[in-house]
Amino acid sequence: MVFVKRFPENESFAEFVINDLVISAQMSAHNQIFVYHITQLQNQPMVWERRLKIARQIAHAISYLHATFSRPVIHMYIDIKNILLDEHDVPKLSNFYFSVSIPKGETDVEGFQNRHPMFRTPELEATGKVNEKTDVYKFGVVLLELLTGEDSDNITRLANDEGSSLVAYMHNRAQVCCINEIVDPAILVGEGGASLEQQLQSVVDLALTCTEEDPERRPTMVDVTKELRRIESLVT
Repeated sequence: MVFVKRFPENESFAEFVINDLVISAQMSAHNQIFVYHITQLQNQPMVWERRLKIARQIAHAISYLHATFSRPVIHMYIDIKNILLDEHDVPKLSNFYFSVSIPKGETDVEGFQNRHPMFRTPELEATGKVNEKTDVYKFGVVLLELLTGEDSDNITRLANDEGSSLVAYMHNRAQVCCINEIVDPAILVGEGGASLEQQLQSVVDLALTCTEEDPERRPTMVDVTKELRRIESLVT
């Protein structure tokens, strides 16, 4: 099976298509991102070990974007819908339409302005600019979705208030709720023990740090990757 992208026949979208092709080609050359046989991640029930592995591998790919090139690349579109699985069940990061590079000597750059939730971060709404910590925030949202099984923009199981976002809910309730009340019930089926609870709590803590409103309080993606490796080792 192959993955074929069909781009809109729209001249205004041409620059985004070129952006996606150029960055995808650069990353494929480094064997970090290459999309072919595809199963979309969303809406697939899976065991916790698999979710955690996917999170760690995607964190590594984002770290590669941020740290490997002379001008860090901000993906801008980190979303669970853009995490795809190859035939070996290895996750691949896709869709670089709106990715931007930070100019040499600068610490941030103008980001793609759009009111759609997929681009929404506190700093983008406040300043119109983005940096590596923007991807960290969006990755934190993905962590929360993997933990809870909820759609970050349309949560149903956890929220009492209609329209409440997953990030807001978790920041308000994670410290006072039992971990079993927060996580996707599918994670707890057939699994258990102190090590699982420790892993889940550690990922909750990491996700909350990644989605801090102040970008300066968020970790780097390199640190996120290291922490996910540490969490994976918490198996008894």
